Amino acid sequence: MSSEPPPPPQPPTHQASVGLLETPKGRDRSPSPLRGNVVPSPLPTRRTRTFSATVRASQGPVYKGVCKCFCRSKGHGFITPADGGPDIFLHISDVEGEYVPVEGDEVTYKMCSIPPKNEKLQAVEVVITHLAPGTKHETWSGHVVSS
Repeated sequence: MSSEPPPPPQPPTHQASVGLLETPKGRDRSPSPLRGNVVPSPLPTRRTRTFSATVRASQGPVYKGVCKCFCRSKGHGFITPADGGPDIFLHISDVEGEYVPVEGDEVTYKMCSIPPKNEKLQAVEVVITHLAPGTKHETWSGHVVSS
């Protein structure tokens, strides 16, 4: 008997498996405005919010800000507060009124904490006060209006 260890297994060398082992080094990504923000998981909606959280939010102060981005197909976006600070998460179920928010719309909102840790904030009771000039706005029913 020899005391040498067996040789290590060799990786497969056929073409189909070689491509699976390689990972892309620097992938080009689209410049999405949502890319820098962290979307909470699971998404807190008006339906899943507790009654007490809704009451606390409705009794809170009204803040002003500008819609940074909003994706109707994903159902969420972010608001940049007028007084500075980090962007605030916005869910589609918390938008009041007839228009879908677009980048540059001035909005008023109230804030509610996001469970389970209540560390981050979410905009609730969002109302568009001024439509961004020179943009096309869509109503929830699908009609497009130029401003």
